[in-house]
This record gives sequence, C-alpha cells and structure tokens, in this order.
Amino acid sequence: MLIGIPKEILAEEKRVAAIPDTVRKFVDLGFNVAVESKAGEGILISDEEYEMAGATVIADADRLYAESDLVLKVKQPVFNAQFETHEVEMLHDGCTLITFLHPATPDNHEIVKRLRDKNVTAFTMDGIPRISRAQRMDALSSMSTVTGYKSVLMAANHMAKFIPMIGTAIGTVKPAAFLVVGAGVVGLQAIATAKRLGGVVKAMDIRKNACTEAESLGAKVVEFDIPEELAVGAGGYAKALENEWIEIEQGILAPHVEAADVVILSALVPGEIAPVLVSGKMVSAMNPGSVIMDVSVDQGGNCEVTEPGRFIQRSGVNVCGIQNIPGRMAVHASWLYANNMYYYVENLFKNGDQIPDLNDEIVKASMVTHKGVILHEGALKAMRLN
Repeated sequence: MLIGIPKEILAEEKRVAAIPDTVRKFVDLGFNVAVESKAGEGILISDEEYEMAGATVIADADRLYAESDLVLKVKQPVFNAQFETHEVEMLHDGCTLITFLHPATPDNHEIVKRLRDKNVTAFTMDGIPRISRAQRMDALSSMSTVTGYKSVLMAANHMAKFIPMIGTAIGTVKPAAFLVVGAGVVGLQAIATAKRLGGVVKAMDIRKNACTEAESLGAKVVEFDIPEELAVGAGGYAKALENEWIEIEQGILAPHVEAADVVILSALVPGEIAPVLVSGKMVSAMNPGSVIMDVSVDQGGNCEVTEPGRFIQRSGVNVCGIQNIPGRMAVHASWLYANNMYYYVENLFKNGDQIPDLNDEIVKASMVTHKGVILHEGALKAMRLN
C-alpha cells in the first residue's frame, strides 16, 4: 500500500502530514511512502531528508494523488489552480483520505459530497473521540494548543496598545482586557498566554469543570448558570444548546464583549456547527481597535460577522477568521500533527495485512464517507440528511 503525502496548497498553510521520523515508522509497518517535492519546505525539511527516511519524492502532485492508496493531509481538499481541478478529483476512485475535514461546517459540505461521489473512504482528524487510548491520536487537542497560544500573539500584533500594565513618568498604562469564550484546550492555552503577557482575563464556558480550570490559570469566570445535563456531553465535551439558552448566553456575554480589548472565541461542539455567541450588534458596541479572534471558524465560527479565511474590520473592530492558525507555527504544529497521524494510521491498520479495522471505536467516530455513503453524524445533521 502506498501512502501519499502531498504539499498543502491552502493559503498560508505550511504544515505537512508526515515528517521524516514518521515516514520511517510507516516504512517499518510495511507501507511504501511517497512525498510530494517541497512538501516539507514550510517546516525546513528538504526532499533529501524524506528520501533518507525511506520515502520516494514525486515532483508531480497529480501523479502522487493518482498513485496513492492512502493520502494523508493536514487540511481539507481544495481547488488546485496548477492543475485546474479540485484535489478530490485528483484522488483515484476507492482510495482513502485522512485529514482535517470539519465535515459539519457548511463551507465543507460540497467537499463531503464530492468525496462520497468519488467513492473515497474519508476520515476526519477532528472526529477522534476523547478516550484514553486515543490521546496520542488527538490532533484536535494538539492543534488547539498551538491555536490558543498563537491566537493571543496575533491579537497582540493587531492591537495598537500594550497588553501588560506599563508604568511611565507620564502615568500608568492599564493592562489589556481579554475575554476568552470556551475554556477547552484552545481557551486554556489562550488564558495562560494572555496572563503571561500581562493581560487581565475573563473567561466563560458552559461547563463547570472547564470554568474551574480557567480560574486556576488566573481568569475571572463569567458566570452562566445552566443545568449540567444540558451543558456537558459524552467525554466532557460541551453539548449543543437550544436557541433559548444561546440567547441567554449572548445576553450575559454582551457587556463583557463590549468592555474587552481582545475576545478569543473558541466555543465548539464536537462534530457540529459552532454556536453564534457574538452578534453583529455586539461587535458594533466594542471599542474601535479591539480584536476578535474567532478560532472556531473551521466549524462555522462563534461571531456573526466572521468571514472564513479573512481578517476584516467591522465598526472599527478587527475580526479574524483565519482558518489555519497552527499553520503559522508550522514546525511544532507539524511535529505534533505528524505524530498524531502516525498513531491514527497505526491503529487503523492494527490487525495487519494493511486492512483497515472499520469496526474500531475511534475509526467509526472519525469516518466521514465510505462506499459512496456519508456516515458522519454531525455532517448528516448539518446537511439535514438524517
């Protein structure tokens, strides 16, 4: 079986799905590995290093896709301008794809349908369940760690203010006010980073345990009293709320959003569209020059005015909808992701003979399409096909 590692072509995406260390491990498992030329360029890894690890380097992306039985990517397939065709169409019928697909996101529904029609067996790395044996495969947590850290740095770069309190002969500059919505892996890392930079941080999460963790890092918790059975689902993840509860949450958030210099939005429900928690009206009430980092954009975004893939201004407020923030810290992000990917593939083919175990709990939770059928529950719900 040939594993293909293409060069990512999404704008500003420098990550790669395999590094030389994981190529060696794949070879040790009995796989052949092909890497597109310059795939590792963005993380300072040369073609020669991949070859030394046992990979074949292929210059032509079209050939790599056509010959690969299993394609490992970082981001969803997109239109390839060089070959004037979509990357899904470059996959051969019946092959397997593993990547971040975010299949519930409306912008990706057409991609999911293309994969179904191409008879591709597709797995999404954001569908891995939160169970103990899946921890080494949990790419979402890995990338969330990078995102939480980098999102604060990107916000700081777009602010025309100091973050820490600064004492001068003229007077004292007040510290920047941060609001972090969603205290999962992204949010906790954002809180820690903002605190290190000297910001004053508030946080909100519908889960009591997450609020406790946020408080332990020095954030002041914005209280939201909701029954635990409505807020917490399997594995400790947040559950999707009914509209009436979302409206209550918006009302509680509104004054805190207005007072914030930086808002980090990372409220997600696994496999579903992200809830809209910050309305356009709330954005217009913020001070000019404030920054919103909507890092939940891959699943639709928590802010009503976010434009996926773009950094825009609305009412003088900077709103970031950049979709691949970890791609801006590509070296460590690729090291994490490539290892997550290796352990996922190792588990997928754990029965030997390079035959996938499609009955495995982790595999079933992350499967999107198989034999011409869409199987992912979140995608089916979002596409209203269930």
